[in-house]
Amino acid sequence: MVAARRPRALMLLAAVLLVAVPVAAATLHPVDYLALQAVRRALSDMPGSRFFASWDFTGDPCGFAGVSCSGDGRVVTLALGDPRAGAPGLSGALPAAALARLSELASLSLVPGRVSGELPPAVAALPSLRFLALAGNLLSGDLPATFSPMLRTVDLSKNSFSGRIPPSLLLIRSLRTLVLSHNSLSGEIPKLVSSPLVHLDLRNNRLTGGVPPLPATLVYLSLAGNRFSGRVGGVLRRLPRLSFLDLGGNWFSGEVPGEVFSFRISYLQLRKNAFSGELRPSGRVPAGATVDLSHNALSGRVPAELAPAAAVYLNGNKFAGQVPREIAAAAEGGRMRVLFLQDNFLTGIGVGGVPASAAVCAHMNCVAPPPPVVAACPAKGGRGRRRPPSQCGGRRL
Repeated sequence: MVAARRPRALMLLAAVLLVAVPVAAATLHPVDYLALQAVRRALSDMPGSRFFASWDFTGDPCGFAGVSCSGDGRVVTLALGDPRAGAPGLSGALPAAALARLSELASLSLVPGRVSGELPPAVAALPSLRFLALAGNLLSGDLPATFSPMLRTVDLSKNSFSGRIPPSLLLIRSLRTLVLSHNSLSGEIPKLVSSPLVHLDLRNNRLTGGVPPLPATLVYLSLAGNRFSGRVGGVLRRLPRLSFLDLGGNWFSGEVPGEVFSFRISYLQLRKNAFSGELRPSGRVPAGATVDLSHNALSGRVPAELAPAAAVYLNGNKFAGQVPREIAAAAEGGRMRVLFLQDNFLTGIGVGGVPASAAVCAHMNCVAPPPPVVAACPAKGGRGRRRPPSQCGGRRL
Protein backbone atom coordinates (compact mmCIF):
# COMPACT_ATOMS: atom_id res chain seq x y z
CA MET A 1 0.00 0.00 0.00
CA VAL A 2 2.83 2.37 0.90
CA ALA A 3 4.66 1.41 -2.31
CA ALA A 4 1.53 2.19 -4.35
CA ARG A 5 1.26 5.67 -2.84
CA ARG A 6 4.93 6.59 -3.48
CA PRO A 7 4.74 6.97 -7.30
CA ARG A 8 1.60 9.15 -6.93
CA ALA A 9 3.39 11.38 -4.38
CA LEU A 10 6.38 11.71 -6.68
CA MET A 11 4.08 12.72 -9.54
CA LEU A 12 2.40 15.39 -7.38
CA LEU A 13 5.79 16.71 -6.27
CA ALA A 14 6.91 16.92 -9.87
CA ALA A 15 3.76 18.83 -10.79
CA VAL A 16 4.29 21.33 -7.97
CA LEU A 17 7.88 21.90 -9.07
CA LEU A 18 6.76 22.54 -12.65
CA VAL A 19 4.37 25.24 -11.45
CA ALA A 20 6.71 26.76 -8.87
CA VAL A 21 9.84 26.98 -11.03
CA PRO A 22 9.56 29.33 -14.03
CA VAL A 23 10.56 27.99 -17.41
CA ALA A 24 13.92 29.35 -18.40
CA ALA A 25 13.84 32.09 -21.02
CA ALA A 26 14.77 31.11 -24.54
CA THR A 27 18.48 31.49 -25.30
CA LEU A 28 19.28 34.45 -27.52
CA HIS A 29 19.78 33.37 -31.11
CA PRO A 30 23.53 33.22 -31.88
CA VAL A 31 23.18 35.53 -34.92
CA ASP A 32 21.51 38.18 -32.76
CA TYR A 33 24.09 37.63 -29.99
CA LEU A 34 26.95 38.34 -32.38
CA ALA A 35 25.08 41.32 -33.86
CA LEU A 36 24.70 42.92 -30.42
CA GLN A 37 28.39 42.41 -29.76
CA ALA A 38 29.16 44.22 -33.02
CA VAL A 39 26.83 47.07 -32.02
CA ARG A 40 28.67 47.41 -28.73
CA ARG A 41 32.06 47.50 -30.46
CA ALA A 42 30.91 50.19 -32.93
CA LEU A 43 29.25 52.63 -30.53
CA SER A 44 30.39 54.36 -27.36
CA ASP A 45 28.78 56.42 -24.63
CA MET A 46 29.37 60.14 -24.95
CA PRO A 47 30.74 61.83 -21.81
CA GLY A 48 28.12 61.67 -19.09
CA SER A 49 26.24 58.73 -20.58
CA ARG A 50 26.22 55.28 -18.97
CA PHE A 51 23.86 53.56 -21.40
CA PHE A 52 26.20 50.66 -22.12
CA ALA A 53 26.98 49.99 -18.44
CA SER A 54 24.51 47.09 -18.41
CA TRP A 55 25.82 45.49 -21.60
CA ASP A 56 27.80 42.72 -19.90
CA PHE A 57 27.89 39.74 -22.26
CA THR A 58 28.51 37.32 -19.40
CA GLY A 59 24.79 37.80 -18.64
CA ASP A 60 21.60 37.62 -20.67
CA PRO A 61 21.65 40.21 -23.51
CA CYS A 62 17.84 40.30 -23.46
CA GLY A 63 18.19 42.12 -20.14
CA PHE A 64 20.45 44.83 -21.54
CA ALA A 65 19.25 48.43 -21.50
CA GLY A 66 17.30 49.11 -24.70
CA VAL A 67 17.00 45.45 -25.73
CA SER A 68 13.79 43.42 -25.86
CA CYS A 69 13.53 39.87 -27.12
CA SER A 70 10.76 37.61 -28.34
CA GLY A 71 9.90 34.29 -26.73
CA ASP A 72 12.00 32.42 -29.25
CA GLY A 73 15.14 34.43 -28.46
CA ARG A 74 15.18 37.04 -31.24
CA VAL A 75 15.82 40.75 -30.71
CA VAL A 76 12.63 42.67 -31.56
CA THR A 77 13.39 46.09 -30.01
CA LEU A 78 16.68 47.96 -29.99
CA ALA A 79 16.54 51.42 -28.40
CA LEU A 80 20.09 52.74 -28.37
CA GLY A 81 20.93 55.48 -25.87
CA ASP A 82 19.48 56.98 -22.71
CA PRO A 83 15.99 58.25 -23.64
CA ARG A 84 15.75 60.82 -20.84
CA ALA A 85 15.53 64.41 -22.03
CA GLY A 86 18.92 66.09 -22.21
CA ALA A 87 20.88 62.88 -21.61
CA PRO A 88 24.09 62.52 -23.63
CA GLY A 89 23.83 60.26 -26.65
CA LEU A 90 26.20 57.86 -28.36
CA SER A 91 29.06 58.28 -30.80
CA GLY A 92 30.65 56.13 -33.46
CA ALA A 93 29.69 54.73 -36.84
CA LEU A 94 26.24 53.25 -37.36
CA PRO A 95 26.80 49.44 -37.26
CA ALA A 96 24.63 48.87 -40.32
CA ALA A 97 25.88 45.36 -41.12
CA ALA A 98 25.18 44.19 -37.57
CA LEU A 99 21.74 45.80 -37.47
CA ALA A 100 20.83 44.19 -40.76
CA ARG A 101 21.38 40.75 -39.19
CA LEU A 102 18.63 41.37 -36.61
CA SER A 103 16.04 39.89 -38.95
CA GLU A 104 13.12 40.02 -36.47
CA LEU A 105 13.69 43.63 -35.41
CA ALA A 106 10.40 45.56 -35.15
CA SER A 107 11.64 48.78 -33.51
CA LEU A 108 14.97 50.56 -33.97
CA SER A 109 15.71 53.90 -32.33
CA LEU A 110 18.75 56.00 -31.59
CA VAL A 111 18.79 58.99 -29.24
CA PRO A 112 20.36 62.27 -30.47
CA GLY A 113 24.13 62.07 -30.41
CA ARG A 114 27.08 61.87 -32.79
CA VAL A 115 26.52 58.65 -34.67
CA SER A 116 27.62 58.90 -38.30
CA GLY A 117 27.38 56.81 -41.43
CA GLU A 118 24.72 55.95 -43.96
CA LEU A 119 21.37 54.18 -43.68
CA PRO A 120 21.46 51.20 -46.08
CA PRO A 121 18.40 49.41 -47.50
CA ALA A 122 19.39 46.28 -45.58
CA VAL A 123 18.47 48.09 -42.35
CA ALA A 124 15.57 50.28 -43.53
CA ALA A 125 13.90 47.34 -45.26
CA LEU A 126 14.10 44.79 -42.42
CA PRO A 127 10.87 42.84 -43.02
CA SER A 128 9.34 43.25 -39.53
CA LEU A 129 10.43 46.85 -38.91
CA ARG A 130 7.54 49.07 -37.76
CA PHE A 131 9.33 51.90 -35.95
CA LEU A 132 12.50 53.63 -37.20
CA ALA A 133 13.76 56.73 -35.36
CA LEU A 134 17.36 57.90 -35.78
CA ALA A 135 16.89 61.67 -35.32
CA GLY A 136 19.52 64.15 -34.20
CA ASN A 137 22.72 62.47 -35.29
CA LEU A 138 25.32 62.81 -38.07
CA LEU A 139 23.88 60.34 -40.56
CA SER A 140 24.38 61.28 -44.21
CA GLY A 141 24.05 60.14 -47.80
CA ASP A 142 20.93 59.38 -49.79
CA LEU A 143 17.89 57.83 -48.21
CA PRO A 144 17.57 54.16 -49.15
CA ALA A 145 15.39 53.32 -52.14
CA THR A 146 13.41 50.70 -50.24
CA PHE A 147 11.87 50.59 -46.78
CA SER A 148 10.04 47.94 -44.80
CA PRO A 149 6.40 47.61 -45.89
CA MET A 150 5.45 47.29 -42.20
CA LEU A 151 6.66 50.74 -41.13
CA ARG A 152 4.27 52.98 -39.21
CA THR A 153 6.73 55.63 -38.01
CA VAL A 154 9.89 57.00 -39.66
CA ASP A 155 11.84 59.83 -38.02
CA LEU A 156 15.19 60.65 -39.64
CA SER A 157 15.14 64.36 -38.78
CA LYS A 158 18.12 66.54 -37.81
CA ASN A 159 20.74 64.60 -39.71
CA SER A 160 22.60 65.35 -42.96
CA PHE A 161 20.69 63.20 -45.44
CA SER A 162 20.72 64.47 -49.02
CA GLY A 163 19.25 63.55 -52.36
CA ARG A 164 15.59 62.99 -53.10
CA ILE A 165 12.73 61.54 -51.11
CA PRO A 166 12.36 57.97 -52.40
CA PRO A 167 8.92 57.44 -53.99
CA SER A 168 8.56 54.04 -52.32
CA LEU A 169 8.55 55.66 -48.88
CA LEU A 170 5.27 57.47 -49.56
CA LEU A 171 3.58 54.32 -50.82
CA ILE A 172 3.86 52.30 -47.59
CA ARG A 173 0.31 51.34 -46.68
CA SER A 174 0.88 51.35 -42.92
CA LEU A 175 2.92 54.57 -42.65
CA ARG A 176 1.31 57.14 -40.32
CA THR A 177 4.21 59.40 -39.27
CA LEU A 178 7.02 60.66 -41.50
CA VAL A 179 9.55 63.19 -40.18
CA LEU A 180 12.43 64.15 -42.47
CA SER A 181 12.93 67.72 -41.28
CA HIS A 182 16.29 69.49 -40.86
CA ASN A 183 18.23 67.62 -43.52
CA SER A 184 19.53 68.58 -46.98
CA LEU A 185 16.94 66.79 -49.09
CA SER A 186 16.30 68.26 -52.55
CA GLY A 187 14.02 67.79 -55.53
CA GLU A 188 10.26 67.53 -55.43
CA ILE A 189 7.85 65.59 -53.25
CA PRO A 190 6.98 62.41 -55.17
CA LYS A 191 3.81 62.85 -57.22
CA LEU A 192 1.99 59.90 -55.68
CA VAL A 193 1.43 59.93 -51.91
CA SER A 194 -0.79 57.00 -50.99
CA SER A 195 0.38 56.36 -47.41
CA PRO A 196 -2.39 57.18 -44.87
CA LEU A 197 -0.22 59.80 -43.20
CA VAL A 198 -1.36 61.61 -40.07
CA HIS A 199 1.91 63.52 -39.46
CA LEU A 200 4.17 64.80 -42.26
CA ASP A 201 7.15 67.05 -41.44
CA LEU A 202 9.54 68.04 -44.25
CA ARG A 203 10.58 71.48 -42.98
CA ASN A 204 14.05 72.95 -43.34
CA ASN A 205 15.31 71.09 -46.38
CA ARG A 206 15.96 72.20 -49.97
CA LEU A 207 12.82 70.83 -51.55
CA THR A 208 11.38 72.55 -54.62
CA GLY A 209 8.40 72.52 -56.96
CA GLY A 210 4.74 72.31 -56.11
CA VAL A 211 2.88 70.21 -53.58
CA PRO A 212 1.13 67.08 -54.90
CA PRO A 213 -2.23 65.87 -53.59
CA LEU A 214 -1.83 64.74 -49.99
CA PRO A 215 -3.87 62.23 -47.96
CA ALA A 216 -6.99 63.61 -46.28
CA THR A 217 -5.90 61.80 -43.10
CA LEU A 218 -3.27 64.49 -42.33
CA VAL A 219 -3.54 66.25 -38.98
CA TYR A 220 -0.03 67.77 -38.90
CA LEU A 221 1.69 69.22 -41.99
CA SER A 222 4.91 71.23 -42.02
CA LEU A 223 6.67 72.18 -45.25
CA ALA A 224 8.33 75.33 -43.86
CA GLY A 225 11.79 76.53 -44.80
CA ASN A 226 12.05 75.00 -48.25
CA ARG A 227 11.80 76.37 -51.80
CA PHE A 228 8.31 75.23 -52.69
CA SER A 229 6.37 77.41 -55.10
CA GLY A 230 3.06 77.73 -56.92
CA ARG A 231 -0.51 77.59 -55.71
CA VAL A 232 -1.40 75.28 -52.86
CA GLY A 233 -5.04 76.14 -52.23
CA GLY A 234 -6.39 73.11 -54.07
CA VAL A 235 -4.30 70.78 -51.91
CA LEU A 236 -5.21 72.45 -48.61
CA ARG A 237 -8.94 72.38 -49.27
CA ARG A 238 -8.82 68.58 -49.22
CA LEU A 239 -7.22 68.35 -45.77
CA PRO A 240 -10.15 68.98 -43.41
CA ARG A 241 -8.53 67.24 -40.41
CA LEU A 242 -5.57 69.60 -40.17
CA SER A 243 -4.86 71.04 -36.74
CA PHE A 244 -1.28 72.17 -37.47
CA LEU A 245 -0.20 73.76 -40.77
CA ASP A 246 3.18 75.43 -41.35
CA LEU A 247 4.11 76.53 -44.87
CA GLY A 248 6.29 79.45 -43.78
CA GLY A 249 9.41 80.54 -45.64
CA ASN A 250 8.58 79.29 -49.14
CA TRP A 251 7.45 80.86 -52.42
CA PHE A 252 3.80 79.82 -52.40
CA SER A 253 1.47 82.17 -54.25
CA GLY A 254 -2.21 82.70 -55.00
CA GLU A 255 -5.05 83.09 -52.54
CA VAL A 256 -5.25 81.49 -49.12
CA PRO A 257 -8.22 79.10 -49.29
CA GLY A 258 -11.00 80.24 -46.99
CA GLU A 259 -11.69 76.68 -45.86
CA VAL A 260 -8.51 76.40 -43.78
CA PHE A 261 -9.76 78.98 -41.29
CA SER A 262 -12.74 76.81 -40.37
CA PHE A 263 -10.72 73.62 -39.90
CA ARG A 264 -10.01 72.59 -36.29
CA ILE A 265 -6.67 74.27 -36.70
CA SER A 266 -4.72 75.43 -33.66
CA TYR A 267 -1.63 76.64 -35.54
CA LEU A 268 -1.77 78.25 -39.00
CA GLN A 269 1.62 79.50 -40.18
CA LEU A 270 1.87 80.92 -43.72
CA ARG A 271 4.42 83.69 -43.11
CA LYS A 272 7.07 84.78 -45.64
CA ASN A 273 5.48 83.57 -48.85
CA ALA A 274 3.84 85.35 -51.81
CA PHE A 275 0.17 84.75 -50.98
CA SER A 276 -2.03 87.50 -52.37
CA GLY A 277 -5.63 88.61 -52.71
CA GLU A 278 -8.27 89.08 -50.06
CA LEU A 279 -8.94 86.76 -47.14
CA ARG A 280 -12.38 85.19 -47.31
CA PRO A 281 -12.66 82.78 -44.37
CA SER A 282 -15.49 80.28 -44.67
CA GLY A 283 -15.84 80.24 -40.87
CA ARG A 284 -14.35 81.50 -37.63
CA VAL A 285 -10.98 80.22 -36.50
CA PRO A 286 -11.00 78.01 -33.39
CA ALA A 287 -10.66 79.76 -30.05
CA GLY A 288 -7.07 80.12 -28.92
CA ALA A 289 -5.53 79.49 -32.35
CA THR A 290 -2.33 81.07 -33.63
CA VAL A 291 -2.66 82.62 -37.10
CA ASP A 292 0.50 83.97 -38.76
CA LEU A 293 0.00 85.41 -42.25
CA SER A 294 2.79 87.98 -41.99
CA HIS A 295 5.08 89.06 -44.82
CA ASN A 296 2.91 88.20 -47.80
CA ALA A 297 0.98 90.37 -50.27
CA LEU A 298 -2.50 89.95 -48.81
CA SER A 299 -4.92 92.82 -49.33
CA GLY A 300 -8.45 93.95 -48.57
CA ARG A 301 -10.07 94.11 -45.16
CA VAL A 302 -8.97 92.32 -42.01
CA PRO A 303 -11.62 89.61 -41.54
CA ALA A 304 -13.57 89.55 -38.29
CA GLU A 305 -13.47 85.73 -38.38
CA LEU A 306 -9.97 85.96 -36.85
CA ALA A 307 -11.30 87.39 -33.57
CA PRO A 308 -11.35 84.09 -31.58
CA ALA A 309 -7.60 83.57 -32.12
CA ALA A 310 -5.11 84.06 -29.29
CA ALA A 311 -2.37 85.39 -31.58
CA VAL A 312 -2.74 87.06 -34.99
CA TYR A 313 0.19 88.22 -37.12
CA LEU A 314 -0.86 90.23 -40.20
CA ASN A 315 2.17 92.53 -40.39
CA GLY A 316 3.96 93.12 -43.66
CA ASN A 317 0.95 92.89 -46.00
CA LYS A 318 -1.36 95.28 -47.85
CA PHE A 319 -4.45 95.24 -45.62
CA ALA A 320 -6.56 98.39 -45.73
CA GLY A 321 -9.64 99.83 -44.04
CA GLN A 322 -10.44 99.59 -40.35
CA VAL A 323 -9.70 96.82 -37.89
CA PRO A 324 -13.03 95.08 -37.07
CA ARG A 325 -14.41 96.06 -33.70
CA GLU A 326 -14.61 92.39 -32.69
CA ILE A 327 -10.84 91.99 -33.11
CA ALA A 328 -10.12 95.25 -31.28
CA ALA A 329 -12.32 94.13 -28.38
CA ALA A 330 -10.52 90.78 -28.19
CA ALA A 331 -7.17 92.59 -27.86
CA GLU A 332 -8.55 95.03 -25.28
CA GLY A 333 -10.00 92.19 -23.23
CA GLY A 334 -6.79 90.13 -23.31
CA ARG A 335 -8.37 87.21 -25.14
CA MET A 336 -6.09 87.98 -28.10
CA ARG A 337 -2.63 88.16 -26.55
CA VAL A 338 -0.78 89.13 -29.75
CA LEU A 339 -2.05 91.37 -32.56
CA PHE A 340 0.56 92.51 -35.07
CA LEU A 341 -0.81 94.90 -37.73
CA GLN A 342 2.28 96.97 -38.56
CA ASP A 343 3.42 97.65 -42.13
CA ASN A 344 0.00 97.65 -43.79
CA PHE A 345 -2.32 100.39 -45.11
CA LEU A 346 -4.95 100.41 -42.37
CA THR A 347 -6.95 103.59 -41.85
CA GLY A 348 -8.43 102.71 -38.46
CA ILE A 349 -6.98 100.72 -35.55
CA GLY A 350 -9.67 101.19 -32.91
CA VAL A 351 -7.80 99.47 -30.07
CA GLY A 352 -8.00 101.32 -26.75
CA GLY A 353 -6.57 100.12 -23.45
CA VAL A 354 -4.50 96.95 -23.71
CA PRO A 355 -3.63 94.57 -20.79
CA ALA A 356 0.00 94.40 -19.75
CA SER A 357 0.10 90.78 -20.91
CA ALA A 358 -0.83 91.68 -24.51
CA ALA A 359 1.43 92.70 -27.39
CA VAL A 360 -0.22 94.92 -29.99
CA CYS A 361 1.63 96.72 -32.80
CA ALA A 362 0.12 98.94 -35.51
CA HIS A 363 2.78 101.38 -36.72
CA MET A 364 3.51 102.12 -40.39
CA ASN A 365 -0.13 102.24 -41.44
CA CYS A 366 -2.18 105.08 -42.90
CA VAL A 367 -3.14 106.29 -39.45
CA ALA A 368 -1.02 106.78 -36.35
CA PRO A 369 -1.49 104.01 -33.76
CA PRO A 370 -3.29 105.07 -30.56
CA PRO A 371 -0.97 105.75 -27.57
CA PRO A 372 -2.03 102.55 -25.72
CA VAL A 373 -1.06 100.53 -28.78
CA VAL A 374 2.31 102.25 -29.02
CA ALA A 375 2.98 101.37 -25.40
CA ALA A 376 1.87 97.76 -25.93
CA CYS A 377 4.19 97.15 -28.88
CA PRO A 378 7.36 95.30 -27.79
CA ALA A 379 10.71 96.65 -28.90
CA LYS A 380 11.21 93.71 -31.26
CA GLY A 381 7.97 94.69 -33.03
CA GLY A 382 9.28 98.18 -33.75
CA ARG A 383 7.58 101.45 -32.82
CA GLY A 384 7.70 103.47 -36.02
CA ARG A 385 5.30 106.19 -37.08
CA ARG A 386 2.49 106.17 -39.63
CA ARG A 387 3.09 105.90 -43.35
CA PRO A 388 3.78 109.06 -45.32
CA PRO A 389 0.57 110.47 -46.88
CA SER A 390 2.07 109.90 -50.31
CA GLN A 391 1.77 106.12 -49.74
CA CYS A 392 -1.84 106.37 -48.61
CA GLY A 393 -3.31 108.47 -51.41
CA GLY A 394 -6.98 107.72 -52.11
CA ARG A 395 -7.41 105.47 -49.06
CA ARG A 396 -10.48 106.37 -47.07
CA LEU A 397 -10.26 107.11 -43.37
